[in-house]
Amino acid sequence: MYVITLEYTKEITDTGLSREQATVYEVLLKLGETPASRLAKAIPSTTPLSRPLVYRVLDELIELDLVAKDDPEGKVATFTPKHPVAITKVIDEQKERIERTKKQFMATSGKLSSLFNLSVGKPGVQFYEGKDGVWEVLMDSLIATEEILSYADIDAVNKFIPDQNAEYSALREEQMVNKRVMIVDSPTGRKFIDSYDHTITKAKLIKNSENKLYFQNVMQIYDNKISYITLTDDYLVGIIITDKNIANTHKYLFESLWDCSKGDEI
Repeated sequence: MYVITLEYTKEITDTGLSREQATVYEVLLKLGETPASRLAKAIPSTTPLSRPLVYRVLDELIELDLVAKDDPEGKVATFTPKHPVAITKVIDEQKERIERTKKQFMATSGKLSSLFNLSVGKPGVQFYEGKDGVWEVLMDSLIATEEILSYADIDAVNKFIPDQNAEYSALREEQMVNKRVMIVDSPTGRKFIDSYDHTITKAKLIKNSENKLYFQNVMQIYDNKISYITLTDDYLVGIIITDKNIANTHKYLFESLWDCSKGDEI
């Protein structure tokens, strides 16, 4: 019987495959097209796998597109390994899963941060940098238990984080997180806000006047938090301040400006 020596199990498992999958795949690479019974016998005694387990692992490898099965009528089915470059697809899918998991966890991490801040009884300040940091700041607002109040520099959002903002907005609408936002009245601003679901997003358009500075960043007020996102050519930064009194002060200022503004409400 052909004795198989496993040489690459660690390298293969490092790509995201299980040890059993890596073992069966490497043995199959060395055997070539073969029936499952011969494959099971060729598994080294140092890594014993039962025949039922080998069959199950083969099905998993077929699902991962790493093994092809030939099952002609009236003949014993055989299994053939696909080129190892196919493992790169497994790596890419693993990266996508990790990225999805990270984004999903960001909503939970905000809740955990809130629990931490409450437990220690002190205000909290968190600082973030770069696009990944900006994303974390945006995701934190998705845990809001009340309507988000926001000021937004639309031009900066469109210039620096259009894709992130689109994904964030889709998640917010999916989770039905309400928001009111104030932006400077402009064709760009109106087009921007028209793309939103108006059942959960309300906007107040502030009339534009020359020689006046308006919103120089994105500011969001929710629960007992305030977040700031500054978007410039020099840097992208985000800050989350957790403090009930500060948040309540800004809620009052926002409501006052909303009520006294004569701009259109959309």
